[in-house]
Amino acid sequence: MKIITWDNQAVDIALPENLTGNFLALPALVDPHVHFRTPGAEHKENWISGAEAAIAGGVTTVFDMPNNIPSTENTKTLKHKKHLIDEQLAEVNIPLHYYLYLGATPNNLNEIKEIKKLRNYVVGVKMFMGASTGNLLVDKIEDQEKIFKACAENDLILAVHAEDELEIGNWKLEIGATNDIKEHSNIRNRKAAIIAVTNAINLAQKYGTKLYICHVSTKEEVELIKSAKLSGVKVYAEATPHHLFLSENDYERLGTLGQMNPPLRTALDQKALWQGILDGTIDTIGTDHAPHTLEEKAKIYPNSPSGVPGIETTLPLLLNEYNLGKISLEKIVELTRTNAQKIFGLPKNNDWVIVDLDLEKEVKNENLKTKCGWSPFNSTTLRGWSIATIIQNKIYII
Repeated sequence: MKIITWDNQAVDIALPENLTGNFLALPALVDPHVHFRTPGAEHKENWISGAEAAIAGGVTTVFDMPNNIPSTENTKTLKHKKHLIDEQLAEVNIPLHYYLYLGATPNNLNEIKEIKKLRNYVVGVKMFMGASTGNLLVDKIEDQEKIFKACAENDLILAVHAEDELEIGNWKLEIGATNDIKEHSNIRNRKAAIIAVTNAINLAQKYGTKLYICHVSTKEEVELIKSAKLSGVKVYAEATPHHLFLSENDYERLGTLGQMNPPLRTALDQKALWQGILDGTIDTIGTDHAPHTLEEKAKIYPNSPSGVPGIETTLPLLLNEYNLGKISLEKIVELTRTNAQKIFGLPKNNDWVIVDLDLEKEVKNENLKTKCGWSPFNSTTLRGWSIATIIQNKIYII
């Protein structure tokens, strides 16, 4: 069957003859930010369920984060994690492309040099400037400087979780004990993000480091990044679907299901993120797919964990916006594939996702492949869904 691509070419795809719809072929997605929870938290997700969820979302390449149990902060733990991943992918028979991050600590500078030997599957270094899930944290400026310098010297991309730990701690004390989930956005407030992004950009400029800022969430961050790019700083920005499609107004509906780090922001921040997408300040969309079980999320705040799943719903959310005239297909391809390829120097592949632009259906928890079995977008009706994913010439009908 001849399928028209997003740029008006044509590809031959052997789809079943009984499939009908307004089909279009898009390059399969690169998700530069997932947490597939192996090793240490496989009850939430593993690479069997994670790969199935990825394929369902049209994703054939993922970058997995280092905050596992144990954290992947040296070559030994990276190699062990790769072994577990390869075993699980073989079991589910999905040849998912994947890359891993080395987790930065104040004490593993030597490991930054060593991972050059693992460049076939290690994509860069991840530094948590503020604490999130797991125990990885580099909150002292002198330690951050050393890591920026080491990454620059070894030509490695440094991805950062940019929230300032001191600012978060101060606001925890200011607000005091609370069970109100809405306070999550006040404790991890915009100032914490602004301080951390400002420091990160300054260090990237000082050392010439390639800086990748994960999950940008505020208007001020977008402005700082745009200005830094104009000044020649090698900085790249990622936005998440939950910050693009949810806001603080959704706490009422979602409760702790809307808890993540950085937290939900205002409608004005959402607008700034979309403007950043349209003007090129935002380079990529990373799902920050971070599953927790419903039982874990049902705990009373602040004992509830931060993180939401998202790898299966990102493409339909974007296609729905395309159908509404808010974003072009070309921009979707840039955000979900080609920009990540360029930034991280990924090898080209011939993977595709076939979408039906007119298919309208509801997000339903029971239909999700992720092991956690829920989505903050449950019950949302979207127009435009993937119906097949092709990876390494293998076709998976969704």
